[in-house]
Parts: sequence; C-alpha cells; structure tokens
Amino acid sequence: MSNVFKPLEWAIGRFSVDMGIDLGTANTLVSVRGRGIVLNEPSVVAVKKDTGEVLLDGMAVGNAAKAMLGKTPGNIEAIRPLRNGVIADFDVTEKMLRYFITKVHEGRKWVKPQVVIAVPVGITAVERRAVIHSAERAGARRVYLIDEPMAAGIGVELPVTEARGSLIVDIGGGTTEIAVLALAGMVVSTSLRIAGDELDEAIMNHLRRHHNLLIGEQSAERIKLTIGSAWPMQQELMMVVKGRDSVTGLPRQAEVTSIEIRDALSHPVRLICEAVRGVLEEAPPEIAADLCDSGVTLCGGGALLHGIDKAISETLSIPARIADDPLTAVARGTGVFLDKLDVFSKVLSSNEDD
Repeated sequence: MSNVFKPLEWAIGRFSVDMGIDLGTANTLVSVRGRGIVLNEPSVVAVKKDTGEVLLDGMAVGNAAKAMLGKTPGNIEAIRPLRNGVIADFDVTEKMLRYFITKVHEGRKWVKPQVVIAVPVGITAVERRAVIHSAERAGARRVYLIDEPMAAGIGVELPVTEARGSLIVDIGGGTTEIAVLALAGMVVSTSLRIAGDELDEAIMNHLRRHHNLLIGEQSAERIKLTIGSAWPMQQELMMVVKGRDSVTGLPRQAEVTSIEIRDALSHPVRLICEAVRGVLEEAPPEIAADLCDSGVTLCGGGALLHGIDKAISETLSIPARIADDPLTAVARGTGVFLDKLDVFSKVLSSNEDD
C-alpha cells in the first residue's frame, strides 16, 4: 500500500521547503536552504491547564507564549515542552513543531518537508526516537538527526572534515555541548546539563537569599544579559531589579551589582570550565597538539555571557574565541547538512534507519 502513496508523497515534497531545525530548550531556530535563518522563536507554548489544549486561536506559541511566562491566569499555563535538551511533553512538542513548520510554509498545512534536527549528544536512543516521531507527526516526511556539536562546528565553519582537531563548546539553554571534531566525526564529546537555565536559576537564588526578592525567569535572563559576567569587567555595572518581597509579599525593587551577579554565576561557570577540561584530557595527544593553536570556539546563547571566553581561556591555558553570531550557529549548521547529506551521512541518523 505504501507504494501507492509514493507518487503523492513525492509531489507534496516538491512543494515543501526542506529545513534544518535547532530544537532548543530555550529557542527553536529554523534554517532553509538558500534563505538562511527564517524563524527564531522561544520554545514556549501556552496551553489550557484542564485539557492541555494549545491556545492556537491566540497564536500562543513562541514569542507570544514567552510573553505569558509567569503572567498567565489560572486556567492557562505557559510551558516549555523541552527540558535539558530533550522532550518533556511529547504532545505539546509535536504541536509546537507543526506550528513552526506551517509558519515557515506561510500557512500551508499539507506540506511534507525533509528536516534535519540537531539534538544533544547525551540523549538516549529512546529520546532520539521520540524526537523523530514528534517531527513525523508534525508533518515531516523524512527526519534526520545530527548531534548539536557537529552542527555547531559546521555552522561556525570549523574544519570538521579535516584530519586536524577542533574544539566546540555550545552553551545552550538546557545543555552545554562539548566536542572535539575531526574527519566529519566527534573524537570526544560530552553533554553537560548545566547551561543558560542554570545561570538564570543561580541569579534567582541569589536575589532570594541576599535581597529577599523573588523574580521570574525572564527577569533573571535580563539581569544575566545586562550585567552578568564570568570575568571582571573594565567598568562594573549596577542595575535596579523589580520583584516581590519574599517577607512582606509586596512589590519592591533593589539595586544589584555586576560583582555580586558574577559571584552568583561562579559555580555553574566553573562546572562548564571543568567539563571542557575533562574533554581535553580525553583527547588523543595529536588532537591535543592541534588544540594548542586552534583553541576553543564558543557558541550558543551562553557564549553571550560577558567574559566567558576569558574565563575558559584562563582556566585551561588555551585560546578561546566567541563565534560570529553564536546564537544561530547550530541552526546554520543544520542548513549546511541539508546541502551536503552525502558528505555527512555517516554522522546522521534518520527515520529510515529502522
């Protein structure tokens, strides 16, 4: 029976836009061949608490849903269906993917694109299958999975197909992906479940303990991006933060300095540095020799934390640089994979492997 539908599937595929997807804990980015990044929205969905139904009437997916975080009425909940780089809610993830795929196709719902999805290196075979199934149910006709560090390395134009080693560190929302790349493969890799979310949580905990001030995730992220740092600044900064007093329960504001926020972030930053050290210690000697010169390339949203490159460089005594446009590195890499599936086929897994 499947042969009967192949001509129809082929015809539908002709009118579908193949895409690369960075399905991140914090943000989902979509890259289209020849057009680059066409979508960059938060991985957030607003649902009705009693039924779990997505509020599609209000277009409560992505940017619209993120604006609702911490502000929804009792019967509505804004949730992030991915946690630590893996799917925590399959139904909501499927609906979110379907919304993004349809949006890229300008509202056409009958499309069947071929997609490449970047996933963390540490996820299990079951979790990989869950990503594939969610994408299939969302309308993809063929799904390929690629490890995030490899996609990031391609996206920032590291020489991943050559015999010399490259070290990529992708600090995302849910995970930090670290890998040594060479000959179109990963020589050594690890996935650390400490990344942007943990940095935000560290700021929230600091404000609660030292200022008796309760703030939400979005406020913590603003503080991180405005005055957060992993290394001393030339000119330290101050910021007024507004929230709820943990004692009186009333709205209140407090002055916070970049010095205390850096101290609050020191523990997760140190864990990231130690994870990079662990990968370096496992690298073969010849690869380690290459890294003395090429050093570390940083990408992902966490690479925007002021001084993170300096902290890693000083801790490990090797050069560290922040990639151009670090937020879109993985998505750009998935787009390149679409063009060069034959070259990178050995590092891809797909829904046709079973």
